Amino acid sequence: MQKNTTGLPFDDIRNLFTQLPGPDLASAEAARARDADLTKPSGSLGRLEEIAVWLSTWQGQHPPKVARPMVTVFAGNHGVTAQGVSAYPPEVTQQMVANFGTGGAAVNQICLANDIGLKVFELALEIPTGDITVEPAMDEQTCAATIAYGMEAVAGGTDLLCIGEMGIGNTTIAAAVACGLFGGAPADWVGPGTGVDAEGVKRKADAVRRALDLNRGNLDDPLEVLRRLGGRELAAMAGAIIAARSQRVPVLIDGFVATAAAAVLHALEDTALDHCLAAHRSAEPAHTRLLECIGKQPLFDLGMRLGEGSGAALAVNLVRTAAQIHAGMATFSEAGVSTKS
Repeated sequence: MQKNTTGLPFDDIRNLFTQLPGPDLASAEAARARDADLTKPSGSLGRLEEIAVWLSTWQGQHPPKVARPMVTVFAGNHGVTAQGVSAYPPEVTQQMVANFGTGGAAVNQICLANDIGLKVFELALEIPTGDITVEPAMDEQTCAATIAYGMEAVAGGTDLLCIGEMGIGNTTIAAAVACGLFGGAPADWVGPGTGVDAEGVKRKADAVRRALDLNRGNLDDPLEVLRRLGGRELAAMAGAIIAARSQRVPVLIDGFVATAAAAVLHALEDTALDHCLAAHRSAEPAHTRLLECIGKQPLFDLGMRLGEGSGAALAVNLVRTAAQIHAGMATFSEAGVSTKS
């Protein structure tokens, strides 16, 4: 990606991509060499072996470790809720943020059960983004500033970052972003979200169609897709993913909405998500298609569609276990076990 010098707010974001570190090939090779010498048949632990190598590659160290995992939940409100696209009123976003603060949400319990830190970021909840059916969600300056704010997610230190969100109406926003990036019909990308009925799904598809029609001819740039069709929590999640890459922190991406945010970066640069894994496959129907678009295979599928980083938080123990196996298992020589003849 060439450096941009026009002085527009998005230039700073694009220029970050010219500075992002690549894979640590020495750490990757050390991880592969150790894995080949551990007391097990080659490949017998399946994706756990791949996870250990991936973790070492992007942490830039061998052996890899997961000592300070962190879930970050970004909360935003959306003007498109005026189109009847959600089963819940927009004030639920603020109410759920309060619920996170008192420990009452599912993600609180997952983090508590698995010794994971949790940060919640409120993103101007009193000022919903523009209704994408009649105006852009954000101007360029607001979108760029929100991406920059999301980069604060790695402040304070973590060695594994989980990306999640909360925002009434944001499955419609995610569908619009996905459709804007990858094409297809709006109906291909919308689903029940928090539980709308068939008529609600039709309203979501209609809202996405109108938003795309409004912005026809202005969606060639992924950052324009984000600002015109997206939301503050998507912009902030994109920023968190960029910051994690710059500081060599591997990332677990949650469900459909978080994947839509990540997809913007993939559309900008196809290696931008190499330090990320898809935690799970959401029950939101279009998530499978979106994962295929960004080339990610989810770690598990439990039929979840909650959001709030819940699937990514559950995936932490898979990654943590992969790291522990890799570092703690004995090699053939250490254990006095004969190698394959």
